[in-house]
Amino acid sequence: GGYSDDAFWRNVSHFNYTFLRNAFRTALLKEMLLRIGPSFKKISARCYLEHEHGFYVYAKPNRCDPKTVTKYIGRYLGRPVIATSRVDSYTGDLVSFHYNRHEDDQYVQETIPVMDFIKRLIRHIPEKHFKMIRYGGLYARHRSIDKKLHLAISKEKRHTFRCFNRWRTAILSSFGYDPLICPHCKQQMVILEIYHHHRRVPLEELYEKAMSRSRGKRSSA
Repeated sequence: GGYSDDAFWRNVSHFNYTFLRNAFRTALLKEMLLRIGPSFKKISARCYLEHEHGFYVYAKPNRCDPKTVTKYIGRYLGRPVIATSRVDSYTGDLVSFHYNRHEDDQYVQETIPVMDFIKRLIRHIPEKHFKMIRYGGLYARHRSIDKKLHLAISKEKRHTFRCFNRWRTAILSSFGYDPLICPHCKQQMVILEIYHHHRRVPLEELYEKAMSRSRGKRSSA
């Protein structure tokens, strides 16, 4: 699903791959026409004729559980494309290595010239300043629409939700320091757990307490 412009969460049960293929074809050809110029018009028209069902989009359903996907992406971002444990031998001219093919999880062993091995590796090295991770949708930054995000939850929870999001600013204005900035390395920290009187307090419990106090004030009024 996704968060719409009118501050509602829209559940999506069907994804139109035909529309995706056609939309990808149109967007790509328009962008190429803008970059290349009028000389690209004939090629663009031929692409529409030869690819009447749009450009191919790999959109095969993935039934992997989230933990498996997260582990795979994290491993790919955090280390070289092939681990040294998968390199079986090196003769000076040839490299032997093994891997499990993603398509069918089949065990594959190869022996190739060392220069070919290096060519396969360096194609995975990103260019300088290339961003390996990008955020989109709800996770994107600096979106004016996020100011209305609290409208997507029920009315009785909005006040407490916004109060929780203001605690960092409140501490900064009251005590003069940012609670999420590490005093040693000056990097922003991420909240993992909250402890009160040497006891771990789940955020859900804090939320329920705040909600009960809020209900009590309304009832007494």
